[in-house]
Amino acid sequence: MTPSGPLLPAVDRAAFATALAARLREHGVSVGLTGTRDFVDALAAAPPRTRTSLYWTARVTLVRDRPDLARFDDVFDAVFGQSVLALDPNARRNGRSAGANGEDSAGADSSGGDPVGGSGLPWVTLPPAVDSAEHRENRALTTMPERLPSELAAAVDTPFGELDAEQAELLGRWLEARLRDWPVRRTRRHTVRASGHRVAIRETVARARRTGWEPVRLVRSGPVDRPRRVVVLCDVSRSMQAQAVAYLHLMRALVLTTHAEVFAFATSLTRLTTVLAHRSAQEAFGEATERVADRFGGTRIAHCLGTLLTSHHGGTLRGAVVLIASDGWDGDPPHQLATAMARLRRRAHTVIWLNPRAAAPGFAPRTTTMTAALPYVDLLLPADSFGALLRVPGEIARFSR
Repeated sequence: MTPSGPLLPAVDRAAFATALAARLREHGVSVGLTGTRDFVDALAAAPPRTRTSLYWTARVTLVRDRPDLARFDDVFDAVFGQSVLALDPNARRNGRSAGANGEDSAGADSSGGDPVGGSGLPWVTLPPAVDSAEHRENRALTTMPERLPSELAAAVDTPFGELDAEQAELLGRWLEARLRDWPVRRTRRHTVRASGHRVAIRETVARARRTGWEPVRLVRSGPVDRPRRVVVLCDVSRSMQAQAVAYLHLMRALVLTTHAEVFAFATSLTRLTTVLAHRSAQEAFGEATERVADRFGGTRIAHCLGTLLTSHHGGTLRGAVVLIASDGWDGDPPHQLATAMARLRRRAHTVIWLNPRAAAPGFAPRTTTMTAALPYVDLLLPADSFGALLRVPGEIARFSR
């Protein structure tokens, strides 16, 4: 059957087209910048859902001369050489058979080998997360995981407690680059926008001055979208000592990219927004260490949440995405935490809990405090390693959409 989803999910179209054009030029096919741009535009206008449609999209836009057809077919088969493409043999003029009813015959081995020396295409993909092996088997065409710096390639699944200072710093810089796509909220302000549904009276009248005060063309406006406010509360108690540095990097990245309000808590609440906004990460973390006097001690989550809700910073929670990074161990009674979480849930837009223990196989919230908090949590995410933390921004953006 023809797959219902796109053939190349989460693929950077420009990088994919550039890599394919470079491979074609290496083997004698004259592909110019115009053809590459046409290929990118065609992929955006009609994303291919089968290998057949991808073949014809690439052939129509990239191949200009008839003598280049055979070399194009060889390169295309080498790139997608894991299966035989069900193409019209009369159109290709090379006798290759098509599948039944014109569908792709996925799963058949290619008999042509690799005539161009090396299969596969070095495209660049930008998936929201690295899929599991079970999920990849159901894909029509597997996407490559996002490339990481060589220093961090081996630290993707390493627990935070085993990362050194240099790897943790690279983690912070990488998080700053990944936090560009963040949920937005619609404001009451309007701006000129071609796709807007409201007529901008002032701009339309100003434009009508050029046409004898006849409004020949209406100027439309739409609401302005702004990044949704972010509030982060990070547990720095004894049980979270191994994850504290990594979570501080996450908090600093959120402060620098989304202007978030960040707090650290153990037995009391400490605001670190102005501290972590420092240009130097070392100085920011050094000052944060001095400010949090109760770090690596006990935990009072309910008390700290109540302190934030009753303080003058409690207004920042309204309509915000609230991240709580904690393992759920709490010294306060569970009913106090449930009361504080209920108040927080009514005020916030989304409540997300990052739990480093949630990545363990067969995880279940067995602590009474975590059980009391979960009914008021919109999303529970594991955050025990570098790879899990990198998936957090994409999960939040997808959930908010």
